Amino acid sequence: MKSTQPQPLVPRQPTPTTPTDAVRDRLGRPLHDLRISVLDRCNLRCGYCMPADSLQGQGIFLPKESLLTDAEIVHLVRAFTRLGVHKLRLTGGEPLLRPGLVSLVKRLACIDGIDDLALTTNGILLPRHAAALKEAGLHRLTVSLDSLDEAVFAQMSGGRGSAAEVMAGIEAARQAGFGSLKINTVVQRGVNEDQVLDLVGHFRGSGHVVRMIEFMDVGHSNNWAASQVVPSDELRARIHQRWPLEPVQRQSASAPARRWRFLDGQGEVGFISSVSEPFCGTCTRARLAADGTFYSCLFASHGTLLRPIVRGETDTQRLVDYLSGLWSGREDRYSEIRGTQATVDPRVEMYRMGG
Repeated sequence: MKSTQPQPLVPRQPTPTTPTDAVRDRLGRPLHDLRISVLDRCNLRCGYCMPADSLQGQGIFLPKESLLTDAEIVHLVRAFTRLGVHKLRLTGGEPLLRPGLVSLVKRLACIDGIDDLALTTNGILLPRHAAALKEAGLHRLTVSLDSLDEAVFAQMSGGRGSAAEVMAGIEAARQAGFGSLKINTVVQRGVNEDQVLDLVGHFRGSGHVVRMIEFMDVGHSNNWAASQVVPSDELRARIHQRWPLEPVQRQSASAPARRWRFLDGQGEVGFISSVSEPFCGTCTRARLAADGTFYSCLFASHGTLLRPIVRGETDTQRLVDYLSGLWSGREDRYSEIRGTQATVDPRVEMYRMGG
């Protein structure tokens, strides 16, 4: 069984015949998107990500010295852009808890080759930071909101925060000029599936897009069971019965969400169906944890710790070559083979690598 601890660095070389700006993995997938977890702490305890009962209400988080510095993150991003990355998403934990995040956003927004810089947040701290993030150059915001009902919200957030606080964050983002937001909703059967129509109805016509996410078996502490998954087709049928929908052509084959628009012109909804409709074949995303561990899949059981090499390597090309070797060896397709393996190695928890 593979260890869940980061593997020691073994220098690799990219395939000589493959230009670094066209690196592809073993299944022919390019590298276009990088998701960076800027810290592993959070002010909520959502059961599908960081359940309180598995952390004794607190948890053991990374010490400050184990986190990548702003300069190290910028150095790595510059190297990743040489391999084709042009989209960045900052995640956590809760990224707005990281001190100096606005300064980091400003540095990332200035990197040549990055044409999309986004951030995923639970929204509670947006009233403090939304305006500064917009001014720093952040392009887009995604806010997690699983229910408008305070009792259901509390059940899903481990009793921390409130739906009202998230809604205040969404309003702060609007006032800061972010325009259309993505509202991510993880749907669990018997928990919040009956909240979907209320959420969709609330945001219809607002310009914001609610995206329903199937409950996924990331890590092990969330006690995932297939019986708790509400397939996107089922949710789509419910919404269509109330507000007729039609499909929207994907802007990118690698986009994780399938988009549908309301026939009456009141906006869109999205569906991320990793369980019922796996999209591994078009996945172009890599993940960088807060401690500098590189993961090539959301469902990874191990990663490669980059912090030592980025702290000791000033030659960007050597770093590019190393990253190229990591990606060219990638062959992950967990969602496509889910349930077919006799044994499954322990998977890294979502809050460790970012969603």
